Amino acid sequence: MTERTRKIIHLDLDAFFCAVEELRDPTLRGKPFAVGGRPESRGVVASCSYPARRLGVHSAMPMGQALRLCPALIIVPARHREYAAMSRRVMTILHRLTSLVEQISIDEAFLDVTDRPEDAAALAVALQQTIRQELGLPASLGVATNKLVAKIANNVGKAAARGDAPPSALQIVPPGAEADFLAPLPADALWGVGPKTAARLHALGLHTVGDIARWPERDLVRRFGKHGQELARHARGLDDRPIVTAHERKSISQETTFVRDVTDAALLKATLQEQAADVAGVLQRQHLLAATVRLKLRWADFTTLTRQMTLPQPSDDAAQLHAAAHALLTRVWQGQAVRLIGVGVSGLSEARQLGLWEAPDERAERLYTAVRELRARYGAAAIRRASDLGDAG
Repeated sequence: MTERTRKIIHLDLDAFFCAVEELRDPTLRGKPFAVGGRPESRGVVASCSYPARRLGVHSAMPMGQALRLCPALIIVPARHREYAAMSRRVMTILHRLTSLVEQISIDEAFLDVTDRPEDAAALAVALQQTIRQELGLPASLGVATNKLVAKIANNVGKAAARGDAPPSALQIVPPGAEADFLAPLPADALWGVGPKTAARLHALGLHTVGDIARWPERDLVRRFGKHGQELARHARGLDDRPIVTAHERKSISQETTFVRDVTDAALLKATLQEQAADVAGVLQRQHLLAATVRLKLRWADFTTLTRQMTLPQPSDDAAQLHAAAHALLTRVWQGQAVRLIGVGVSGLSEARQLGLWEAPDERAERLYTAVRELRARYGAAAIRRASDLGDAG
């Protein structure tokens, strides 16, 4: 029996946080604005509108720097609770189409629509229109026979968009055209090809995906080990990974790769704070507690190190996660230029009713619930430890 050709859709909501904010305040449309913290609190850009991007603003940039690039930039505080609620509504629409949905992040997912009788491109067009009509959100989609090519197709579609409007891209790669589609793209378009691997490939004269596909697989394996075999397969557009609809999460993490290497301690601390808040938000939405906090650093020479700390008791509290991550940073960082920084948690367990501040009386339970709700509504910095106030200016 001949195996059916797979139909995979990759969906990415365009500037999701900003799109949600524009629904709340339509006057923001067409204006340069950023979602994130205030510059006087060493805030970082979490997301920014396309007009702001055209002026050089990007996510993970210090808000003060963003304002210097764009003095007219409007700063909107993040409302993670609303973003999570809207994300759930999007995922509900996806599940109406198929049960084979793999959510990658709050604004990104893969769908396997192989069992649907309709053409994959037609399904993608209808899905894009449905999300726009029902929720008012722009989305970009890539369609292919596997996850790798669908994701790259989406990236290519979005990169081709011009102007200040969301890309709302739709890129289709027909069955059998995977290798030809990938061939002219730069080598680092493939998953797993970071700057270090790209440099090694360039030294061999391999600058495009097509160059990698034409290179002898045996030599790639000799030079790169198992990763070389993956490079050879991916360069030919081959990827048989299934859609993962549910799995036990072993860890949660957030990472930021800076456009320019960073030596500013305040920026590193602020970035850790934003990341800890994001990780805590995921823990809280999934009713999980974390026992271990992990810090990841990559220096300018691409050397990468990780350090971790076990918490006194499992937590989903952003302030606790940030304090642990910052303590780890203080131990290992001595002013070196940082290319990447990340916060992760592991040792996950289901949250009990009283969670972090467990106590026998109901007042403690109500207090803990109130704190979580305030942080969910107004951000992790809404309630802070007194010891942190000295760093607010």
